[in-house]
This record gives sequence, C-alpha cells and structure tokens, in this order.
Amino acid sequence: MSRVVPSGDLRLNSVLIATDFSEASEKALRHGLAIARHYGARLYLVHVVSSLGFTLVGPDAINEAVEAVRRDAHQMQDRLAQSGALAGVRHKVIVLAGDVCEELEKVIRQEQVDLVVIGTHARRGLGKLLLGSVAEAIFRRTECLVLTVGPGSLQDSPVGSTRAIRPFLFATSFSEASLHALPYAISAANHFGTQLVLLHVVAVVPMPEGVTRPSADDVMQAREKTHTARIRQLTEWTLQTPKLAIEPEFLVEFGLPSEKILQAANDLKADAIVLGLHRSTHIGTAAHMPWATAYEVVCGAGCSVLTVRN
Repeated sequence: MSRVVPSGDLRLNSVLIATDFSEASEKALRHGLAIARHYGARLYLVHVVSSLGFTLVGPDAINEAVEAVRRDAHQMQDRLAQSGALAGVRHKVIVLAGDVCEELEKVIRQEQVDLVVIGTHARRGLGKLLLGSVAEAIFRRTECLVLTVGPGSLQDSPVGSTRAIRPFLFATSFSEASLHALPYAISAANHFGTQLVLLHVVAVVPMPEGVTRPSADDVMQAREKTHTARIRQLTEWTLQTPKLAIEPEFLVEFGLPSEKILQAANDLKADAIVLGLHRSTHIGTAAHMPWATAYEVVCGAGCSVLTVRN
C-alpha cells in the first residue's frame, strides 16, 4: 500500500490496536482509544492467535484457542463499554489465527488502516537482539504509521488531556527515510499546536589503538564545523516541507544515537518521538534507524514513538 506524504494536516480515519490482553497492550489500548476519539476515527481491536505453538497439535487446538480469545476479547469490549471508554467511538473487535504480522497486514490493507498502535515490554539483551519481537516486526514491516507505546510511556495518552501537548522530537540522519517522515512530524506538531525539535546525532567512533589522536582543539573545531553544517541542513529541510506553525528548534549531538535521542526526549519532556524507518522486512538490515537503535529508543523512551516507513 503506497502512502501519500501529507502536505497539510494529517488526518486519521482508522486506528488499529494490536492487543494480546497483557499489561503492555492495556497501555497501548488507552493511547489508541484517545487518538481514535480525538480524530473521530474508526477503531479496530485486533488479536491474532499465533498458530506457531499449535502446529503439532492440529487445527482443533487452534479453533479452541481462537474461541477462548474471542470470549476474552468480547469481555474486554463489554468492560470498556460499561466504563464509557468506547462512548462515541466506532469500533470493531477482530480475532484471527495465523502468523501475527501477516494477519495484521491483511486487516490493515482490507480496512485501510492509517495508524497501528502497539505496546511492548522492556526486553533487551543478546537474546532479544537475535530473536527480535512481535512489536519490532510490526513497526518494521507495517506499511502504515505505527505508534509504539513502550514501558516508560505515560499510562494515558496526552491526546485529549487538559494540559498542553509538550514538544515532539524528530530524530534524523538525513536519509531518504528521514525526508519521507519529516512532513508527518511537521503535520503532527502543527495539528497539536506544539513545537517540533529536530535532532541529528553524529555517531562518535572510538580511535583504534596506535592511531594518532587529534588534539582537543582540533576535535572542538571539527565538531563546531559539523554542528554548523548540520544545523544549516536541518534549517533548509524545514523550508522545503509544510510550514511549521511554531518556530522549530535544531539540535546536533555527538555520541551514541539511541542514548542521545533518549536524553534529548527526556530533557524536552517530549510527548512523542518520530523516527523514519527504511522499507525492509529483514530484522537488522541497515537503515535510517538501525533496528538496535529504534528498539532501544522504543524501550527506553518516556513517551510513545511514531515510526514512519518510506
């Protein structure tokens, strides 16, 4: 599904929440509900029973699992309706069986979903790096916008709250994926009347042993030159895209990208981080935001993370 880069206010007509009834998906549910209500969008609550664990036991076991999940899903729907959370929100509950990402992609195409909202746990380490996660696979493969609500995110979405929306942070490496994602970040900032902060992180590579190290003055001069050039490039970018209603801020940092992105978001008390991701179905493929960086940001952020694929 080819998506059109917004030239003005980004509208969301349909929102899909991928749920597994865990604590992580409960938080994503609250965020997704708030967004759907704000935009007047149709809401889809989707759970996919993974057929992977039932391959050896046959289709009867899968059917039983689907029925059990369907009962749980409708109980959740009843609970939300009784609490008033679904008041005024057009919604549909969908329970499927099969490969999680493949089934979600089918629903996204059939229902022309604009935004997928998912929750994730803070699972890190070598095992997670090698195996990946359902959440990572979704925001890596899904064609539409994906909002990942990590463990550090607020319990409730700032959308629809009484307080003013805090700044949005857009992290960029000046890649094609970044250029594609920037108009979405600008549109979101304009829609919610908040400032957009554009951040570029220059990765610092350790000097190998035996290599002559530059002087402190040389390092400072090189950094200042890079800083000036990148700020100029960020400024030029914003002139070629939809106009920002509020004057943006430009930041250039040196260090590990994931650490600097999280630090900047924390310092700003940002309400959202926006990342551009390269079109890829392979975990670990080099892109604007390498998987390790994007996943570290999602897991460590104190706000939700919007990913946009080019």
